[in-house]
Amino acid sequence: MKKEKIIIGGASGYWGEASYATSQLLKLDNIDFLVYDYLAEITISILARAREKDPLKGFAADFITSALKPNLKLISNKGVRVISNAGGLNPRACAEMINEEVDVQGLNLKVGFVEGDELIDRSDEFRNEIGLETGQRFPDKKNIASINAYLGAFPIAALLDKGADIIITGRCVDSAVTLAACIHSFCWGKNDLELLASGSLAGHILECGPQSTGGNFTDWQKAKNIFDIGYPVAQIDSNGKIVITKPDNTGGIVSRGTVAEQMLYEIGNPQSYMLPDVICDFSQVRLEQIGKNKVSIDGAIGRTPSGKLKVSVTYKDGYRAGQILCFNGSKARQKAEVFANAAIKRSINFLKQINANDFTETNFEVFGGKPLEGEYEEVMLKVAVRHSDQDAVEFFLKELAGMMLATPPGLSFFTGAGRPKPSPVVRLFSFFIKNDSLKISLNYCGQKSDFKTISPNTPHSDPILIPPPVKNKFQSDLKSIRVPLEKLAYARSGDKGDTVNIGVISRDPKYLPWIWNTLTEEKIKDVFSKYLMGEVERFHLPGSSSMNILMHEVLGGGGIASLRNDSQGKGYSQMLLVVNILIPEILIT
Repeated sequence: MKKEKIIIGGASGYWGEASYATSQLLKLDNIDFLVYDYLAEITISILARAREKDPLKGFAADFITSALKPNLKLISNKGVRVISNAGGLNPRACAEMINEEVDVQGLNLKVGFVEGDELIDRSDEFRNEIGLETGQRFPDKKNIASINAYLGAFPIAALLDKGADIIITGRCVDSAVTLAACIHSFCWGKNDLELLASGSLAGHILECGPQSTGGNFTDWQKAKNIFDIGYPVAQIDSNGKIVITKPDNTGGIVSRGTVAEQMLYEIGNPQSYMLPDVICDFSQVRLEQIGKNKVSIDGAIGRTPSGKLKVSVTYKDGYRAGQILCFNGSKARQKAEVFANAAIKRSINFLKQINANDFTETNFEVFGGKPLEGEYEEVMLKVAVRHSDQDAVEFFLKELAGMMLATPPGLSFFTGAGRPKPSPVVRLFSFFIKNDSLKISLNYCGQKSDFKTISPNTPHSDPILIPPPVKNKFQSDLKSIRVPLEKLAYARSGDKGDTVNIGVISRDPKYLPWIWNTLTEEKIKDVFSKYLMGEVERFHLPGSSSMNILMHEVLGGGGIASLRNDSQGKGYSQMLLVVNILIPEILIT
C-alpha cells in the first residue's frame, strides 16, 4: 500500500559506529525504517583480507552482535524494517547469521539479501580496463583482493515488496538503502527522476550518521553533549519533500550548517552526482531551518542515469608501516626532523649493502611546535615507509627503534602501543561497467530469483551550466577588510581515492561572491602546495549559497595506499577556514 510519509533513522555511518544508535532511534514512536551504512573502499579491503583467512567471514559481524541482537525483539514488535550493506563481501553468510539469531530469539522476521555486486571471478574480462582517475592499466590478477560494482536501490526495494523485514546487501551506493525504502513505500518508478534524486539526497544526508547532526561541524561548540549525540532522522513524503531532525533530548544539533556540510560531503561535481538509479543535481537544493533541530530540504534535480555502474577494485601493492613519536624542549621540530632523516638514511644504507631495492616511498611529518613558554615546545613526529618487500619494512621499524638511544634529547612515545608491524598497501582502481551485464539475484526465505535491470525511457539531458556568483559593483568600492573564512562560511572535506572535496557554505548569501573571488584555483593551489599534485575545480551551488572545491592527486594515493597522517583529507577544510577573505567591512558589521 502506498504511503504518504515515512520516517527513516540513519543508525550507522561506517564500520565501527556507536552501538547505541539503534536503541536510541527505536525509542521514536513512529519510525518505519532503520538504515545502516558500513562500507567504504578501506572497509572492503579489510573484509577481503578477513575472507581470505576464513571463507565464512567478510561481512560486518558486529552489525549482528551489537546493533541487531540486543534490539531484535523491539524491531519485531514495532514493525521496523532494517536495510544494511553490512553484508560486505559475503551477504549470504551475514544473512544466515541473522537468521540464526532470529530463530534463537523465536521471532518471525523475514530476512532477504542481494547478491551480484561481486565480480572477482570476471577479472580476466577486465584486464584491458583503464583506471578512471589514475589512467593506469588494470592491476595484476594475482594482487587483486576484491572487485565490486556499486548497485542501486531497486533490487533492495524489490525485496521489501516481497515482504522482507531485514535486508542485507553487499556493495551498493551508500544512499541506496534509504532510496529503496522510498521506492517501496511511495511506489516510485524508474522514470520518477526528480523523486529519485530527492530520495538519494535524503540517503546522502543519513549515510554518515551523526555528521548531519553536529559531528565534524565547523561550529562544533554548538553541538552540545556529543557523548550522547542524536542520530539523524529523515521525514520524507511521497512528493520528495525532506525534513531532517534527530531524537529529542539527545546531544548534537541539526541546523542549516550541519545539513549543508553533509550535503556537499564527497559529492564531486554537484550537478552530476552519478548514481545507478539517477544522476543528481544538488546545485539548486534549498535548506531552511523550520524549527529547533529541524531542517527542510527541497530542490534536488534528477536526470537519466548513465546505464553504467562504477566498479571498484582493491589490490595489494607492497607493504607500509610507520610510527608516531613525541619530541619536546627547545628546537623540538628540528630534533624530530634530524631523527627522522637519520632513521630513514640508516635503513636505506642497509638496503644498498644487501643489494635490495630502495623504499618505494618514505614520508615524515611534524605536527605542532607552538611555543608553550619561552623556547619550549612539543611536537609529534610521524615517520613511515613503503616497500614491495615486507622484510624491508620490518627492518625499517627495527632501525627506528634502534635509533632511539642515538636520538636528540626529548624523545618519548606511548609504550603500551607496542612496536608497529608492516601492513599491506591496498590501492583502489575504478572503472565503469554496463549495468545489464551483471547477474543480480534476490534471496528471500530460501528462494532465489533473478533481478532484471530496467532502464528509464526518459531522454538524457545535460545540466544547465551555472555561472559564478557576481559581486555587487557598488559594494566593490567600499572599504574592505580581511576576515578568516570561518567567520563567513562553514566547510567540510572528505576523500574519493586520491581526490579531496571541500564544501564551503556561505553563512549569508551575500558573502559568497567575495568568498568565490578569494578562493580562486590559484589561491587553493597555494594553500595546499605541500600536498597538491593535480588540478583544482570549483563549482557554484546557488540554491544553498555554497561552492564545492575538488583537488586531484592530493592525498599521496589516498586511503590505505597513502603514508600521510591525513590520508583521507578530513582536515583539509580546517586548513582552508583560516584563509583570510577580502570583503567590504559593511557586509559583516
